[in-house]
Order: sequence, then structure tokens, then C-alpha cells
Amino acid sequence: MSRQLLAMALAPLLGLFILGIGNGFLATVITLRLDAAGESPVVIGWVSSAYFIGLALGAMLNDRLLLRIGHIRAYGSFASLVAVTVLLQGLVAEPWAWFALRLIGGWATVGVYLVIESWLLASGDARVRGRLLALYMISLYAAGVLGQLLLGVTEAMGGAASFMVIGMLASLSVLPMAMIPRVSPLIEKAEPLSPLRLITLTPTGVMGSFGSGLAVAAVYSLLPLYLQRTGLPVDRIGQMMAVVVLGAMLLQYPVGRWSDRHDRQLVLILIGAFCTLISAAVLWLPMTSWILAGLLFLLGGGVFSLYPVAVGHAADRAPAGALVRMSQGLLLINAIGSALSPPLVSPVMSLMGDAGLFWAFGFLGLFLVVFFGWRRSVRPAPVPVAPFSPSTPMSAAGAELAVTQELVQGALEHEHVEDLSGAVPEVAVAEPLVGPPAPDEAHIAYYDDEQTPEEAALGNISRP
Repeated sequence: MSRQLLAMALAPLLGLFILGIGNGFLATVITLRLDAAGESPVVIGWVSSAYFIGLALGAMLNDRLLLRIGHIRAYGSFASLVAVTVLLQGLVAEPWAWFALRLIGGWATVGVYLVIESWLLASGDARVRGRLLALYMISLYAAGVLGQLLLGVTEAMGGAASFMVIGMLASLSVLPMAMIPRVSPLIEKAEPLSPLRLITLTPTGVMGSFGSGLAVAAVYSLLPLYLQRTGLPVDRIGQMMAVVVLGAMLLQYPVGRWSDRHDRQLVLILIGAFCTLISAAVLWLPMTSWILAGLLFLLGGGVFSLYPVAVGHAADRAPAGALVRMSQGLLLINAIGSALSPPLVSPVMSLMGDAGLFWAFGFLGLFLVVFFGWRRSVRPAPVPVAPFSPSTPMSAAGAELAVTQELVQGALEHEHVEDLSGAVPEVAVAEPLVGPPAPDEAHIAYYDDEQTPEEAALGNISRP
């Protein structure tokens, strides 16, 4: 990766890291404050759900503003709006007001993510995009870990201190983006596929994205409530939440590499079963703080790995040219699942007690295991027609005109007949074609559209 590319990616990643520190513990602060005010889990669930509803709306609408005003000004607008909504929450403590502010805050936050992701995707080519996106996820999760560790410090200050710190961080995140050169990458608008089209195309990808939204939103919104009601102080709650995000950060790459080497449907089945086992362990094992921290670390690694593996599976089944639209559609499905999670899970906690959160995790994992297993039986992983084997280097024309013993014998006989007739023989010399064929030769040569100019020049790729 060149220094120029790193320099171009540094500003958006630094801005995301600064904003992510505050955004990482904002959901925890809101849950703890509402619970301390005596609000029911249902009310807490709806306020938390407002943020994810805003995410879903922003995933559909924010690209229009980005296309109109560009990356840098769009980032400044979205980050400033995040700061305003957070500071207003420190002034007004009514649940209905927090619902509206969280809705607007979610809409603005997904706009920030859209700016950063599109900036990184447009900055580099396919050879470095994976590394750029890896840096993006590491920055996001590292900021979340640091933010959760700051929870105890800011809450100890009392009053609106937590909201003031988060608002200041959101405002400061604009500086790296505003101080870079005015050259920013272009973004092309791509409409997402409809949910019905996505379900037809990749049911496993859709269900994996939806289930991931349900689980991740429950972790951020309701796990702090569970931890507080078990008697943990605020600083310990922040540490436990940091452990969850740390598990997501450290285990995501090994799980992703594992899914690259095996059938992703099988990996999804095992992730669902793993989350179910971890939930059962939390419910039935005798708990100490260290055991709980270890289980939450593993739960974070499993829950946060669902979405990338599901998207990878969907990309394996997607037709050519539909990857961008499919990705946006799955992001919308994930946001819908996140919006529905708190209203669905919080009543379970009201009926079954605080442990109902892990009952919900367990049933969700079990459902995903059954669904993914059924889909794998209906549509198993594709098997290659033939294993890859290297072939003798030749040009595209050479691949078409494969020389056999019969052709050689026929050519010799033809030359012998011409010599007997007294005609001057004409020798046809086949030379490798290194450029496009002439119009009258286009019907005899096969060209691979995926062949790079370098490969065409070397003439070292042959595909039947």
C-alpha cells in the first residue's frame, strides 16, 4: 500500500476513530440513565430502537446528500448533527425527546459511515480494498473499546458530563476531514436491491444479516441493562462492554479467514451453534466476574462475525454487476433487524427476568442453525466442474487452434499434393496475437473478457 494511499485514508479513519470513541459508549449511557430514572425495559427498548430506525432511514436516503455536496461537507454536516443531538440529550431527559433525538442521531451516524466507507472504497483499487476496509473495522472497534473504558470516568463526573464529552468528540472528528486537501473521491449512486429480490437471490445472506442486526442491537442496547441489574458498578459495566467489543475486534479476522477456506453456510451454522452454547453457559454456569468476561468476549466474537460471513456468502451467490446493490440491500436488512431488536427482546426480559436476554440470544442462535441447515440441504455449496490445472502458455489464438497429430498429418498431405501439381506452396505461420483481432479475424479467436492487458501481452492464459 503506497504512502499516498495511506495519507488519503488517514484523515477519514482518524475522524471515524474520534467520533467512534463517543459513539461507542453513548448507547450504554442512555440505557443506564433510563434505568436509573425508573423506566421499564420496554421504554428503554423503544428509545434504543429509535437509533436503529434512523440507521435504516439513513441507509436509504443519505447518499443523495453525499452526491450533492461531496464527501467533506457531507461528513461535516452529519458529524455536527450527531454533536447537536447528543448535547440536547444532556439538556432534556424526557424519554419521548430522547426517542426523537436518537432517531435523528442514527440518521446522521449512518451518514458518517457512508462517507467513510465510500471514501475508502473509491480511494483504492481491488488489490488494496480489503486492507483499507480492515483498517476501517479496526478503527471502529478500537474506538468502541476505548469509549466503553471511558464510561466510568465520565459518569463519575455526574450530570450531563457524558453527553458533553461525546458531543465534543463528534465536533472534533470534523477537523481531520476539514484539514485535508480538497480532492476527494467520486461516488456513483447505486440503488439497493429490493428485500424480495434479495430473499430470492440469497435467503441465507438475508437471514444472516437480519439475525446479526437483532443480536448486535441487543448487545449494545440491553446488555448494559442486564449487567447493571446484576449489581455491577458503572465502571465495571464499561469494562465488560469493552470486553465484548474487543472479542469482536480480535476474533473477526480469524473467523473471516476460516470462512474463506470452507463453505460459508457451514461456518454460519457453527457460529449460530456457538452463540447458543455461550448463551446457555451464561444461564447455567456459576458466574464469577472472570468467567462472565470470558463468555462475553466469546459472545462478541460470535455475534459480530455473523454479518461479514453472511455478506461473504451472499457475494459468492450474487450475479455479476450486483455486488454494490446487494451490499446496500443487506445493510438495509441489517438496519431493519437492529430497529426491531429492542422492542422484541425487551418484553422477553420483562416476562422472564433479566436472564431473558440470554434466552433470546440462545433461541436466535438455534433458529439460525435450523434455517442455515435447511438452506444448505436445499442448495448445497457449488462444486467446481473440474479442478484447476496449469496449461502450457499460449496466446488466445493458440488456445483456439490446438495442434493435434491429425492436423499435422493432414497439413503434410496437403503440402504434398500442392507440390505434385507444380503450384508454389503457401506457408501459413501462426503468430501469437497480442492485441485485438482484426475485424475479419474476430470469428476465429476466443478472448477472455477478464484477461488483463499484461496477461494478454504475455499470452499466458488459456480458458476453453
